[in-house]
Amino acid sequence: MPSNKRPLLRTQLLTWLLVPLSMLLAADTFVSYRVALDFSQRAYDRTLVEIAREVSLYLRAGNGGLSLEMPDEARRLLFNDPVDRVHFEVAAADGRLVAGEKIAPAPRSPARRKPELLYDGEVGGAPVRVIEVSVAPEASSGRPAATVRVAETKQKRNSLAHEILLSVVIPQVLLIFIAGIVVWMGVVRGLSPIERLQRAVSLRSPRDCSPLVVESVPGELAPLLDSLNELLARLDRVLTLQSRFVSDAAHQLKTPMSALSAQFELALREQDPARMREAMKRVEPGLERLTRLVSQLLSLARNEPEAVRAVTLAPLDLGELALDLATGWVPAARGRGIDLGFEGEGRPVMVEGDAVRLRELLENLLDNAVRYTAAGGRVTVRVAASPQPSCSISDDGPAIPPEERSRVFERFHRLLGSSRDGSGLGLAIALEIARLHGAEITLRDDADGVGNTFIVTFPPVP
Repeated sequence: MPSNKRPLLRTQLLTWLLVPLSMLLAADTFVSYRVALDFSQRAYDRTLVEIAREVSLYLRAGNGGLSLEMPDEARRLLFNDPVDRVHFEVAAADGRLVAGEKIAPAPRSPARRKPELLYDGEVGGAPVRVIEVSVAPEASSGRPAATVRVAETKQKRNSLAHEILLSVVIPQVLLIFIAGIVVWMGVVRGLSPIERLQRAVSLRSPRDCSPLVVESVPGELAPLLDSLNELLARLDRVLTLQSRFVSDAAHQLKTPMSALSAQFELALREQDPARMREAMKRVEPGLERLTRLVSQLLSLARNEPEAVRAVTLAPLDLGELALDLATGWVPAARGRGIDLGFEGEGRPVMVEGDAVRLRELLENLLDNAVRYTAAGGRVTVRVAASPQPSCSISDDGPAIPPEERSRVFERFHRLLGSSRDGSGLGLAIALEIARLHGAEITLRDDADGVGNTFIVTFPPVP
């Protein structure tokens, strides 16, 4: 089963910091070794050249040829070395060995012009450094031309290169080690706000949606903390809405459900079919009220600004929408003996809105007006274009006192002494839909002094 464990951020940071440093150290070690080897090579090459020149000073002409007349003291001084072995060769112009031991000559090149040439070779299977010096003939003494070669093994050169390399690399290794410790401490300290944030989140109660407060948060973490707090605020609003909806639903459904349950029990106790049907008929209005209450509760929850992520607003004719709605309410108004009228501008009154929600808004206001207007009264729907687009609904119902006008839009609020059926949610739903559209609902006395006028004012269309 594959592991879901992810690498820690501090491990990744240390890897990204120390791996490049280690690679740089390796590259620097290689370059330093090459430089140290070249330095030691050049240092000991100068000594090797001096030995070859010194040997050439002891060349003499003799017996019709060439000879090396070097004292034993000079031979010991030049060729005895406590670390390396030094070999030499003196050869005549024809290649004949005059003194010393045979050493492989330097690779020949047509472009060669220098009398001295340094190169790498082997003597007795051991790698050596060789200097080859071409000695010109001497006319005064009759000494012919000759070639002097001196070879030296490379132990001193390699030892010096290693010493130089260690003197360079060891401080660098110590520096990287110290840097690694400092970086580790810095990473741990730098990531401590993340750990505090993680502990603050893990210790939270599932219902605690208060803002997270973490001290000394760096600038890079501030946007994350702000986003978390914004998420918690949205979650708090959603949970509050859910809790409020559940509380409202439980509060409002308890009474009608109890009444329906009691009526059903009475109907079931009846033995006479005619009386049972009569009892069942009394259940029907209760079911209608319960259905309307459930519908309004869902509508209220659906139209709360905190629950709506986005409302698509489109240009629409407020007069046409209000006229169509009023026409649909004519039969219900006539059934109650109410005169329902409509007054428009005679031309389109454009607003930006959601047609379905605006219809629901006006429906609740019109339902409220028809419900509380007595028989013989009037309800008038008016649409105006100036000074701002508006729709007003006037009724002849009981006048709402000024001190109660701000409370009629509260949930489940009903005026004292009202005998009409209602849940107290219609005006609350209308207010929430108005807020979604940036509109405003005001309540005034009717122009004729009887009843109330609800006015919905919309922002002007750009």
